Amino acid sequence: MRALVLGGYGAVGAPLVRHLRAAGIESSAAGRDAARADVQLDLADTGALEAAARAVDVVVNASGRENADVARAAVRAGAVFVDITATTSYSRELERIEGPVLLGVGLAPGLTGLLASEVAATGAGPVEILVGIGAGERHGAAAAEWTYRLLGERFDDPDGSPVRNFTRPQSISLPPAVSSEYRAFPAVRADFADQHVLTAGLGVPVRTYLRMDSRIATLGLATLTWVPALRSLAPTRMWGSDRWIALARNADGASRWATGRGQSEGTAAITAWAVARLAERPIARPTWLHDNATLAELRSSSAADAIEFGAVDGATR
Repeated sequence: MRALVLGGYGAVGAPLVRHLRAAGIESSAAGRDAARADVQLDLADTGALEAAARAVDVVVNASGRENADVARAAVRAGAVFVDITATTSYSRELERIEGPVLLGVGLAPGLTGLLASEVAATGAGPVEILVGIGAGERHGAAAAEWTYRLLGERFDDPDGSPVRNFTRPQSISLPPAVSSEYRAFPAVRADFADQHVLTAGLGVPVRTYLRMDSRIATLGLATLTWVPALRSLAPTRMWGSDRWIALARNADGASRWATGRGQSEGTAAITAWAVARLAERPIARPTWLHDNATLAELRSSSAADAIEFGAVDGATR
């Protein structure tokens, strides 16, 4: 298998190329910077992308650029297109492409969908997903931009009501494994794309909440969402750790969780695993990772080497 990684020298792209090569997948980093890229490529030139994609089996978008024409160019060339996006509107565009597109392959979406699918099978809905991000990690520009772009924006709740991002605080108990970094503090709603797909697929309401390990950072998002014009005041670095956590719990209080260090590293490891398994489980149409893999399969893979997993059955909420 051969892979072309768009944005292959970025915060997620660089470790992704490393993980793919470690898995025996011939991989090239693509981007505009000739000094850092194996393949110099401007994503605005979809013709050049299509030509480059003809030489590979998989094109992975780790660039942060969300343009469905890029995906179409890769698919026209005969490659599978894989995207780590968490954006709902863009994901819906990708779902309409006629050809092999793999969505939801990182931590959130990705791991979150695997956790939610397993916990939904153990008890009653609804399902709540918590995504915890370490405020001290040096995130890539695309990840920070995605978060701040949600400020003030609304999305549809499973009950049909509009939800403003970073509102409707909810207290969600976290495991002792992260208690030193994540002190008790509410999480807030955020428009991660997979909650909408999971709601339809699992047949129960699925709602995603976000918090940082820093209570100040979480409170900052909850405040700025009412005055998004002040987003420029948000600091580029904050005190905190690099620990992330993803957790899903059902209405019975059962939960499944996973935690590790470095959001970008974790996203890269899971994405590389998702790409590698396409060789044994190919797709022909837009497919979400949670429809093509299980949590048990991830746990038994080398991608899970740096991830700690846990489960609580029938716990109190």
